[in-house]
Amino acid sequence: MKVVFLFGGSGYISYFLINRFIELNKFDKYIIYDINRPEYFETIPDIVIYEKCDVRNPIPFYTGELNPSESWVFNLAAIHREPGHDPKEYFDTNIIGAKNINVFTENLKIENFFFISSIAPYGRSKNVCVENSPLYPETPYGISKAMVELEHKTWLASNVFKRLIIVRPSVIYGPKDPGNIYRTIKALKKGIFVLPNGGNVIKAYGYVYGLIDSILFTMEKKDREITYNYAEYPLLNLKEMTQEIKHNLNYKKPTLSLPMPILITLARIIQIIFKLIGKKSDLHPTRVKKAGFPTNIKPQYLIDTGFEFKYGFAKSLAHWKSNTPKDFE
Repeated sequence: MKVVFLFGGSGYISYFLINRFIELNKFDKYIIYDINRPEYFETIPDIVIYEKCDVRNPIPFYTGELNPSESWVFNLAAIHREPGHDPKEYFDTNIIGAKNINVFTENLKIENFFFISSIAPYGRSKNVCVENSPLYPETPYGISKAMVELEHKTWLASNVFKRLIIVRPSVIYGPKDPGNIYRTIKALKKGIFVLPNGGNVIKAYGYVYGLIDSILFTMEKKDREITYNYAEYPLLNLKEMTQEIKHNLNYKKPTLSLPMPILITLARIIQIIFKLIGKKSDLHPTRVKKAGFPTNIKPQYLIDTGFEFKYGFAKSLAHWKSNTPKDFE
C-alpha cells in the first residue's frame, strides 16, 4: 500500500497538495499529522486519516500496512511567522520536530522524504540566489530551516536506497491566500499601499499551483537527492507587480512611494499607537524592512531540467480570480 504521511498537513500548502494527490490517485492512504484538524475538507474522505500530533514530542509509530519503497513522508511542520514568536520556539518546533520525524521515518523504513524548507536560509542578498549559492541565515527561522535541511540530509546518508527532496519556496500565494501578496492586493484596493524606495526591488514569489506542479515534477525524478528553489520565472519587481495587480483587477487608487527610513519610522509610530489602544497592526517595522530588501531567487534546477512555468504573475492573478472570485470582493 502506498501511504503518504504529511506532518503539518493541515496548513495552506497541504490543502492544495493533498487535493492534487487525491485527484491524481497518487496514494492509497493519506495520514495527516498536525496539532490542528484540517479545515479544508467539508467531509474528510475515507482514505484521509487525521492524527493529532505535536512534532516536538515523540511521534507514535504507524502500524498499518505500507510499502516503504513507494510511500512518502512530507515535513511541512514549522513555526514560520516572523515576527511573532520567541527565538526558542522556531528551534524547538522546527529542529526537534525534524529529529522526531526522522525517527518516525526510520522506524517505518520509508525511503522517500520531501521537506518544505524556505528561502530564508539564503539570508539577505542583493545578488541572485540559485540552489548552490552560500547560505547566510540571519533570523531564528532561517537558521532553524537551514539546520533542518542538515538533519534530513543526515537521515539520507544512512542508506543508499533513500531519497530526499528539499524545496526552498519563495513567498507562496493563491486562493484563500493568508500572506503578503494578498495583503498587498487588499492595500492596493484601499489605496493604502506604499512602495518602499520606488519599488525597484525583486521580491520572489511563487503561485501555489505552480509549487504543487514542481513537487509532482521532482517526485518523478530518479535523483537520490534534489534541492531546488521555487519561484516563478521570470520575476517582476515590486513596482511592476503592483502595476499588474492594479491593471488586472482594475484598481484606480494612487500608490505612494516613500524612502525606507520614513516607512520604518511610520511603522514604529503605528505600532506604539496600536499597542496603547490594545490592538495589533500588520504594519510591523520588521516586515517593512523585509519588504524593502530584495529576495531575488532563481529556480535554476527547474529551469535546467525543463520544468514548465505556467503561471507568470498576470496569469496567476487571472487563474486565482477565476477560481475564488470571493477573495477579490
